[in-house]
Amino acid sequence: MPSVAFYTLGCKVNFYDTEAVWQLFKNEGYEQVDFETTTADVYLINTCTVTNTGDKKSRQIIRRAIRRNPDAIIAVTGCYAQTSPAEILAIEGVDLVIGTQDRDKLMGYIADLQNDRKPVNAVRNIMKTREFEELDVPDFAERTRAFLKIQEGCNNFCTFCIIPWSRGLSRSRDPQSVLDQARQLVAAGYKEIVLTGIHTGGYGDDMENYRLTDLIWDLDAIEGLERIRISSIEASQIDDKMIEVLNKSSKMCRHLHIPLQAGDNDVLKRMRRKYTVEQFAEKIRRLHEAMPGVAITTDVIVGFPGETEEMYRNGFQFMEELGFAEMHVFPYSKRTGTPAARMEEQVDEEVKNERVHQLIDLSERMQLKYAEKYVGQVLDVIPERALQGPSGESRVMGYSDNYIQVVFEGSESLLGELCRVKVTQAGVNECYGQLVRVVDEHTSAALRPEGAARAEDAKRKPLPQAMQA
Repeated sequence: MPSVAFYTLGCKVNFYDTEAVWQLFKNEGYEQVDFETTTADVYLINTCTVTNTGDKKSRQIIRRAIRRNPDAIIAVTGCYAQTSPAEILAIEGVDLVIGTQDRDKLMGYIADLQNDRKPVNAVRNIMKTREFEELDVPDFAERTRAFLKIQEGCNNFCTFCIIPWSRGLSRSRDPQSVLDQARQLVAAGYKEIVLTGIHTGGYGDDMENYRLTDLIWDLDAIEGLERIRISSIEASQIDDKMIEVLNKSSKMCRHLHIPLQAGDNDVLKRMRRKYTVEQFAEKIRRLHEAMPGVAITTDVIVGFPGETEEMYRNGFQFMEELGFAEMHVFPYSKRTGTPAARMEEQVDEEVKNERVHQLIDLSERMQLKYAEKYVGQVLDVIPERALQGPSGESRVMGYSDNYIQVVFEGSESLLGELCRVKVTQAGVNECYGQLVRVVDEHTSAALRPEGAARAEDAKRKPLPQAMQA
């Protein structure tokens, strides 16, 4: 049986794409082997280019695969492959570069290479692509949350970002295809589905009279699906209809990842973001009103060109006031071809690093403060990994609907089950709890404590007032 090994860098969309490509290999009779420990016949590296570090790490992994088996077919896909195919093909030993489209043709290229080992550049101009690439993932290796890709590409063209050039313009997946795969995932035993995409909140922008909120309501009606989570959404895409679905759907997780990127209006304007800090704060306020207890996490770029100490301090104070549940902090990385790379007033690397560490410290304080509010409370947790305690006892780790990572004593048989867990100790990256009971699979989400409360609140509350864009 031929073998394939995968290595994935970057975002959740890349991990979804790798799982989809694995289905193609599996259908051709391949077995998947570990990248680090087992020699494979084919190595596929799914690359990232969001930062210079992503490019560098991608090249390192490609060379590592070549060293592991010089006779293997080396295939490279992903964002770095899309933007820099010639750079990758210049690495001796690379056989195929395929980018972020045409993955359905991958096995044909592999078969051709097995007969004739001539390097192939299969990358096409992504900006001409208008159709969503349909790649199904019926199940996920070692996961109890299922990722469901519903959207590809981005139309925003923020001045710092290379992603539109590596993923193309926004394309939405056909709603029926999304719902069919969701039902398939629920039938396979998944209780939580994470809706993912490059610009997930833009789902439906290229369709008539059907948006992300319509899709969520259709997913909400799927029997057996317990949780719906949005991987990321822009503040500018949170409108009345989104507030309504968050307020009324008992299946929507109390967690939203909303990229801020900067907490100063001058910096946001230079980034070409579509909101001010005042508009962002208003959206966050409305979300807390519609979904009490919601965990809001965010992305922040530090040291953007022209960011003065005063602008940074403004942002620090703004983030502290909003009280995020967690922040993902990145130093600005100059990407060739983007407007920001040509801007003057580039910030010194030492200054960037100092600011990054300060914001990471702030994030950890806010994360602990958020978690401490739930000590003594009972949360519904779906365990997804088995662990061993310090004394050898069996433990499991999973996430609550508001994305608190909880570790508690329990056997591996609990993986994928919906467990009611009392939080006993808060921590920065993980909390500890005690299993109360396993929730009966016939107990609908609306009948559980948080679901019932939200459903009752939704009946009493008037619809939110019109929001200002």
